[in-house]
Amino acid sequence: MLITDLGDKAMLYWLPRRSAVCLAIPGKILEIQEQGKMRAARVQFGGIVRQVSLDFVPEAGLGDYVMVHVGFAISRVDSSEAERTYKLLQEMGMLEAELAAPDS
Repeated sequence: MLITDLGDKAMLYWLPRRSAVCLAIPGKILEIQEQGKMRAARVQFGGIVRQVSLDFVPEAGLGDYVMVHVGFAISRVDSSEAERTYKLLQEMGMLEAELAAPDS
C-alpha cells in the first residue's frame, strides 16, 4: 500500500490495482448560500462546478480554495497549494472519475 501526503492538505490512500480509497480535491468558492443552519457553496474544480457543504470550514469565504471530499469542504488551502494538488491529481488521472456526473 502506498500513502501519499500532499502537504497535510490532501491525502490519497492508494491500494493495489489502482483503487482509490480516500481523495480530496481542491476547488475555488464561487458563491456562498445560507440554507437554514447550513452553509453551502458553489465550488469550481477546473471547468466543473459542484454544490459543496461548508459546515466543516466555517471560516471559508468567497474566493477561498477548499479541499473537498464527498461533497464536504474539509479544509482551506492557499491558491498555490490548490493548483499544485489539482495538477498532481490531473497527472495521475484521478480527476475524471472523482468529478464525473453522478449517476441518475
